[in-house]
Amino acid sequence: MEPQNSPAAAEATAYENAPGAVTVKLAVDSPEQMRALGRRLAAALRPGDLVMLTGELGAGKTTLTRGLGEGLGVRGAVTSPTFVIARVHPPLSDGPALVHVDAYRLGGGLDEMEDLDLDVSLPESVVVVEWGDGKVEELSDDRLQVFIDRAVGDTDDERRTVTLVGVGPRWAGLRNESWTPWG
Repeated sequence: MEPQNSPAAAEATAYENAPGAVTVKLAVDSPEQMRALGRRLAAALRPGDLVMLTGELGAGKTTLTRGLGEGLGVRGAVTSPTFVIARVHPPLSDGPALVHVDAYRLGGGLDEMEDLDLDVSLPESVVVVEWGDGKVEELSDDRLQVFIDRAVGDTDDERRTVTLVGVGPRWAGLRNESWTPWG
């Protein structure tokens, strides 16, 4: 079932229509597929990339980030940083660190985000921000925005619609990739 009228779907539509944005929509049927998508996305990420995740509570943002961490080969379990705001997962080998931020409890704008020194971490890390809309866009002209939706009012169904929106020249080839490693 295609999610309709959800807040994330409305935000995704606004970004899809932005000049120069590249959009890919995917159906994800399970948490395992969400993690697999994260691992696949990790293969395309490099130091300096900013990934913004948008979706309701329980949509799968942290599950996707776990897959990113697995794919990047970082140390430690990736868990929601809700109460600590940000976690840094150093790489196990030569790859970039993963900086995982949960901006849910932060107020608006870049001011509070500046206290986290993300602008310092960004060049050598992959920075993933949950709930970052309206708060971190100024960190980079190039970013990957990921919108995760489930059917409105359906809390039991595991199916999600994931919309990847690449903003900026870095993501111009987004549509040319195969993003569904499960089939």
